[in-house]
Amino acid sequence: MLLSRHLGRWLARLTQPRQPESGCIRLNRRRIYILPTRAGFLYLATLFTMLLGAINYDLALGHALVFLLAGLGLVGMLHTHRNLLGIEITGSGAEPVTAGEFAHFQLLIHNPDQRPRTSCAWSDARQTLAPLEQHLPAQHQTLLLLPIPTQGRGWLTLPPLRLSSRYPLGLFEAWANPWPQGRCLVYPRPHFTPLPIEQQTGTTGNYQGREGQEDFAGLRERQPADSPRHIAWKAVARDMGSRPLLVKIFSGGARPELWLDWEAAQGDLEQRLSQLTAWVMDAEAAGLEYGLRLPDRHWPPARGAAHQQRCLEALALYSL
Repeated sequence: MLLSRHLGRWLARLTQPRQPESGCIRLNRRRIYILPTRAGFLYLATLFTMLLGAINYDLALGHALVFLLAGLGLVGMLHTHRNLLGIEITGSGAEPVTAGEFAHFQLLIHNPDQRPRTSCAWSDARQTLAPLEQHLPAQHQTLLLLPIPTQGRGWLTLPPLRLSSRYPLGLFEAWANPWPQGRCLVYPRPHFTPLPIEQQTGTTGNYQGREGQEDFAGLRERQPADSPRHIAWKAVARDMGSRPLLVKIFSGGARPELWLDWEAAQGDLEQRLSQLTAWVMDAEAAGLEYGLRLPDRHWPPARGAAHQQRCLEALALYSL
C-alpha cells in the first residue's frame, strides 16, 4: 500500500548510516528492518475477516484454519528476515567513465552461512534505480557490478544502498541500508571536433615531427651526445681499430607531436573541458604524442594509457 511504501522510505532515510563505512559491513539484526507488503496487508485483512466469521458462527475448524494461516505468515516473516541476516558486504571503486555513462561499482558479497540467500534485490536507498536481483549460494562470495548513473564530472561517491528481500512468500519485505566506501572518477562528456593540428610552430595546437626512427639511411661518425643503442656494432667489428665508432642514421616514420592547448578550445569552462577531453581521446587513438596545456599547469608530450589517464584526470578535476 501507499502507506507502507512511504513508511518504508521514511524508515530507510532514518536508519541509513550518516557516512560511508570502510571495510566489511555485516548485516546484523539491528540493521535489518521489516514491514508487510501490500499482499501482506491484504493477507492480514483476510485473516481478520475469517476470524470474525469463525467467531460469529462458532466454527472450530474456522479458528484452526485462521491460526494455521497466521502461523504460516509468521514463519514466512522469520524466513524473510533471515534471508538477509549475516550477509557481508565490501565495497570498492569503479573504473573511470565519462559523464552520462553508468559507473559500475564493485561490491563483494559474501554469504557465510550454510543456507543460500534467494531473491535479494539491490538498489539505491532512494529507490530511484531498478532493483537488481541476486542469488547468493551457501558459503560463497560473489562480485556484483552495481550500475550508478553519472551526470557531472569529478569524483562520484557510491550512494547509500538498499538491499531488500521478499522471500519466500512475498507477505513481508525486509531491507537494510549499507553504505560501503567507493568512488569513481567521471571524465567530462567529450565533444568531438577535429584535432587542432597545425603545421606552424609556436602556435597553440601545433603539430611537429621528431627524427625518424624507422628507415635506415646510412652511417656517420659517433658524436658524444649519441646514444650507445645506435652504434653500428657490426661495422665496428669489421673495421676494428681502422676507423672511429659509427652510428646508424634513420629517416622517415616521424612520430607526430601535438599540443592540446586551453586557448585552442572554444566556449565556456565545461565546453572547453569537453573539447579537450575529446582531443585527448582522439590523439591517443591515433597514436600521436600529445601534450596538454591548462591555465595553471601543463603536461609534456607523451602517449600511452598512463599519460591519457593523467590528462583526463586533470580535466575531470579542473577547478573543482
